[in-house]
Amino acid sequence: MTRRALVTGAGREGGIGEAIVRRLTDDGFEVVTLDKEPGCTWQLDIARDELPDFGEIDVYVANAAITTLFGAAHTFSLEKWQLDLDINLTGTFRVLQQCLAGMRERRYGRIVVISSTSGTQGMPAQVSYATSKAGLIGMVKTVAAENVRHGVTANCVLPGMTASSGILGMPEEIKDAWLASLPNGFVDPADIANGVAFFASETSGMVTGQLLTVDGGDELNTRSVTSSVARR
Repeated sequence: MTRRALVTGAGREGGIGEAIVRRLTDDGFEVVTLDKEPGCTWQLDIARDELPDFGEIDVYVANAAITTLFGAAHTFSLEKWQLDLDINLTGTFRVLQQCLAGMRERRYGRIVVISSTSGTQGMPAQVSYATSKAGLIGMVKTVAAENVRHGVTANCVLPGMTASSGILGMPEEIKDAWLASLPNGFVDPADIANGVAFFASETSGMVTGQLLTVDGGDELNTRSVTSSVARR
């Protein structure tokens, strides 16, 4: 039986969504896509536009998000705050809600939400982004708990600094500063897709409400004056 997967945020070339689509297609899924940009099955704004009839969706991969709003918390505008929450959190939930009813009825579903390490660690100068990504974690754990007896799983993948088109398009000095702080460099989008593929598989039915961090070890306490000794 061919399972059908919906991947949002799949329109950007070189992005995480593109890597997820490629991996799920290779794994035998029928993949349909959604993005605000052209080139996908559906082109729309998940926060504001009327959602189409997606048909039967077995796997929902929530990847659509914006990452471009910056500012310190004490001066951050409410307009920018609301935009991040509208797209990253409310938009994700709107699509999830539409897919979930059918999953429950068929007693099968895989919900995989792309959160971020900023949702557990914070992100200076991106208070609304970090808050929206933290909210996704609470949403996933709640949906997992409500559907644990209905054949539907819900899990999060938390990327660290990933070599997507957005990061690679940053000025060289910013990229160099990031790379100097990362123990294994930028994460490849394919590594995020690998985590999604596990949660999306039929064999992961006993795994739900979980967070998988894919950051090359960045969250580990590896910065020390004696770190060179410890690595010998």
